[in-house]
Amino acid sequence: MAVPKRKVTGAKRGMRRSHDRLKKASYIEDKDSGELRRPHHIDLKTGKYRGRDVLEPKED
Repeated sequence: MAVPKRKVTGAKRGMRRSHDRLKKASYIEDKDSGELRRPHHIDLKTGKYRGRDVLEPKED
């Protein structure tokens, strides 16, 4: 039966878990409207994606 020879230290455990953290969401400034939006996502205010009309603009 496989049993660990020694206890894994807290430092080693922390190094292994360091990649499991949540990354901060990135935002870019839209060239047309100047609003912040997620990269590779449709701008909901203008309804454009990569300079083309994709959706109807959202009304406030």
